Amino acid sequence: MAHAAGLSVRWLGLLFCVPLLVACENSASSFMVDSREHSVSLLREQPYFWDGTVNQSLVVSRLPHCQRKVAIYPDETTLTPIEVFAVGNRLWALHQGPHWYLVSTEHCAVQDWKNASTELPGARVGAFLLRDGAPVFVAGD
Repeated sequence: MAHAAGLSVRWLGLLFCVPLLVACENSASSFMVDSREHSVSLLREQPYFWDGTVNQSLVVSRLPHCQRKVAIYPDETTLTPIEVFAVGNRLWALHQGPHWYLVSTEHCAVQDWKNASTELPGARVGAFLLRDGAPVFVAGD
C-alpha cells in the first residue's frame, strides 16, 4: 500500500512538471538566401517558463565556408518582428524594435549597428514573424 502511494506521488509530480516544460520556447526559423547551405537563422530559447524574456541568436551559414552562432539582444516571449533588408553582396541589415544588426555571410559575422538614418538600408526581403504561435520567415514586402 505504501509503495502504491509513493508511486502516485511521483506520477502527480511528473504531471505537475509537464505544463512547466511546455511553457518554455525553443524554436528556430530560417531565411534561405539561395539554398539550405546559405541562410540566416533565428534561434529563440526560453530556459525557464517564469522568465519573461527569450534569449535570441542569429546563425549565419554559408556552407562549407562559414557557420557561426551569435547572441543578439533578448526579446519578449511574443516575438517582436525582425525585418530583413538586402544591403549588398552577402550583406543584410536586420531590424527588431530599437535594435539593428548587420549580418554578413561573406565574412560570417553579426554585429550591432547604430543606424542613424531614417531611410531604409536596402530592399526589404521579408521578416521573421510569429505565425500560429511559432516564429517563421515570411518573404516579400
